[in-house]
Amino acid sequence: MSAPPALQIREANAHLAAVHRRAAELEVRLDAAERTVRAQAERLARHDQQLRAALDELGRAKDREIAALQEQLLTSEAAVHSLQATVRQRDDLIGQLQPRAELLWDICRHQPPLARLLATLAEAERLGPLPASDPGGPGPPLANSTGEEGAMDHLQPAVFGTTV
Repeated sequence: MSAPPALQIREANAHLAAVHRRAAELEVRLDAAERTVRAQAERLARHDQQLRAALDELGRAKDREIAALQEQLLTSEAAVHSLQATVRQRDDLIGQLQPRAELLWDICRHQPPLARLLATLAEAERLGPLPASDPGGPGPPLANSTGEEGAMDHLQPAVFGTTV
């Protein structure tokens, strides 16, 4: 066997040196890529942890808000029941007062004629009773009769007056 020529040995050595350089460059790039991937993974883990914490806080805030709204609902329902009871009481009171209101309305409707009647009676009272007339004087005698004075002597003559 013959020894390879020196040129081939040099070319093979140069090729091996280039392969070693290329392998070293690739290892450096691989290390850099691994560091980048690790840094990204750590950032993603921290971000995931922050998101989980924020989600947990949102859940707690939601639970607190639901509890507050439930309490507000209970308070509102109690207020509604109280107001409904008040409305029922007032409806009952209106039912009791309605006949009295109608009576007062009737009184108010009849008030003008009653006022005129009272004014007329007051005028009659102011005029007073008629003076006693002579039996032979002018005009017929005033009595509560139809001409049969003997049969109804127990009746009093008409006199205007009021007790009001």
